[in-house]
Amino acid sequence: MCTIMGYCGKGGGMQKVSEGLTATVSRGPDDERIIDLKDGVLGFQRLSIMGLTPEGMQPFELDGNYAVCNGEIYGFRKLRDELIAKGYSFTSDSDCEVLLPMYKEYGTEMFSMLDAEFACIIYDHEQHEFIAARDPIGIRPLYYGYDGDTIVFASEAKNLVKICKKIMPFPPGHFCKDGEFHCYCDITAVDNVIHDDIDTVCENIHDKLVEGVKKRLDADAKVGFLLSGGLDSSLVCAIAQRETDKPIRTFAIGMNTDAIDLKYAKQVADYIGSDHTEVIITRDDVIDSLEDVIHLLGTYDITTIRASMGMYLLCKAIHSQTDIRVLLTGEISDELFGYKYTDFAPSAEAFQEESVKRVRELHMYDVLRADRCISVNSLEARVPFGDLDFVKYVLAVDPEMKLNKYNKGKYLLRHAFEGDYLPHDILYREKAAFSDAVGHSMVDYLKEYANNYYSDEEYELLSTKYSHAKPFTKESLLYREIFEKYYHGNSEMVADFWMPNKEWEGCNVNDPSARVLSNYGESGT
Repeated sequence: MCTIMGYCGKGGGMQKVSEGLTATVSRGPDDERIIDLKDGVLGFQRLSIMGLTPEGMQPFELDGNYAVCNGEIYGFRKLRDELIAKGYSFTSDSDCEVLLPMYKEYGTEMFSMLDAEFACIIYDHEQHEFIAARDPIGIRPLYYGYDGDTIVFASEAKNLVKICKKIMPFPPGHFCKDGEFHCYCDITAVDNVIHDDIDTVCENIHDKLVEGVKKRLDADAKVGFLLSGGLDSSLVCAIAQRETDKPIRTFAIGMNTDAIDLKYAKQVADYIGSDHTEVIITRDDVIDSLEDVIHLLGTYDITTIRASMGMYLLCKAIHSQTDIRVLLTGEISDELFGYKYTDFAPSAEAFQEESVKRVRELHMYDVLRADRCISVNSLEARVPFGDLDFVKYVLAVDPEMKLNKYNKGKYLLRHAFEGDYLPHDILYREKAAFSDAVGHSMVDYLKEYANNYYSDEEYELLSTKYSHAKPFTKESLLYREIFEKYYHGNSEMVADFWMPNKEWEGCNVNDPSARVLSNYGESGT
């Protein structure tokens, strides 16, 4: 990962960007550069992944224009060759160096041409303006706020807390020009519903996910894999191992008392032949990390925080014990193929509406979790299920096919990879939420800690302070109070608590864990 900042106005920007960047040194620990432009300031902190030489350091410059980007531009070599044919030259092997030539050729049309996970800021010296943009899913973070009349962009909210009173997430699939946001790609828009037969659909799902994994193996730094033993991360690892000529490195985490997924992760690792590492954590590890995790996340959402505890501690171990710099993860599958609660969807239309909602909000929940837990440990996250071609295709598949009519959630994904990718009992294993799969005790410890932290009277009194995303349990109050300590008055950075759709029968629950649903079944065994 890297950090980008842009102070898009004259006067005082250098000091503010310099101070803002101190909050995210671990995001880009390899180098830092701040440049003072006539109309503002650009700042960059580097985590070297592609183009490891000094020439790959940003901001990039071309004919007086400048750019900073936190991203991976897939297929950049083809783009670079096309630009060389147009007369451009390149000094590094960085994928992001193609951005300024593309801007010179195509203007803001360039953003819709990118197959990328990115957030970028471009300074156009002829127009005396800054242009910011973010990828269609929001896999790479970007926030904005105002310092008086000056708009300020940054990778994380913590870069902006001392500069801007109100901080908001930059909308995915948009670019900002002249202070106005323009949508260049609505990833959830379906032009034509796909009504192909199930075998054709599953063949396409297979091929597009394989391609999504393959392109994310391209790195000049070492690559590792988070392996929970669940379907999604197991598939990513199995595909990657087939595409690699030596054992990939996989990592799993679990509580010392009741880790559910460690045995399944080891089963997968043994089956595919990966070099596997287990990390064991305790109650004290979880509780002692809680405030740090909420601070690094910039959220109060219960689901995100619970699921981040294991991920953060696992990535912390990977950072301290290995030289890996890139991690592939299994996020975004649930939003496309369904959670446990979407088994209760009353219709195909309702399922699709829920999927669209969840994909649009990913940048506030699972994607945010993966980015922060990984980047705070000076690592880069890559998300194959977030491949743009893959996401567009699955969202366009007839939702009738995605309903759980097969007595098994995510049937299309499972069916697509039948064969020898994974053991059959892993491929068709019931889903367990990551926070539960680390060990039911982890969530129980967090709830117990919060319940002991407040008396009933304190909970009732303190909860009245909040109107937006009002706490509804002692656990949610504790998280909100810690959040406000670091991001006071900025709760609207997150839409609300991630919860099952309470309008659906069977989903009106008071806890986001799938454990409270009637169909949880064997998910937690």
